[in-house]
Amino acid sequence: MQSLRAAIDSGEFRPGGRIPTEPELATMYGVSRITIRRAIEELCEHGLLVKRQGKGTFVSQSKIAKKIEHISSFSESCRASGMTPSAKVLARTLLEDPPSAFTPPTELTDTQVLNIQRLHYADGVPIMIEDNYYPYSRLAFLEEAPLEGSLFEVLAEHGVRIGGSRNSYIDALAATSSQAELLQVLVGDPLFFFYREILDDAGRLIYVGRQHITAARYRFNYDIA
Repeated sequence: MQSLRAAIDSGEFRPGGRIPTEPELATMYGVSRITIRRAIEELCEHGLLVKRQGKGTFVSQSKIAKKIEHISSFSESCRASGMTPSAKVLARTLLEDPPSAFTPPTELTDTQVLNIQRLHYADGVPIMIEDNYYPYSRLAFLEEAPLEGSLFEVLAEHGVRIGGSRNSYIDALAATSSQAELLQVLVGDPLFFFYREILDDAGRLIYVGRQHITAARYRFNYDIA
């Protein structure tokens, strides 16, 4: 829902402040409470809002950014830890527009977008929900490609080579009910939210990625040589 996102971006709802209740927002924007509830859930999943039990829903505080310069696939990280990776495709959806909850790069604004959701496992244990958005005009083959293994390997087989990333960051979020069910954790358990825009070796966008990772089962290492 663009109007609620716009209110956050414009500062109408300030970081750390409580937003109006669902009935109040429904009246403000002239939509149903179901529409408001879905918009709030989506913005919580993107880390823009956070629910506090018994207190309401609040705009997330601003974050301090720290750069980590390394790109690896889940499969690579899993194998490096002595575990066997696998993945299950949850959905493949062709969208006419990117989701309203985030502002996408230019490459995603004027073309169809292929959204692929996968659940990643390590030794059969669910670890990560992956939600990637691809420019369909360039990567239409992913609509039918087998994705039970490494995405990077599938891309390489089609001549798409990873070159770098931009706008990547990691946040800490609480698991929603749908995320908790997929990851087999409790509602409210800590998750890492990993956002990144992956580029090919020519600097073109491959995908915008949103990953929700079980914090209790995952560790980010940061070393300086």
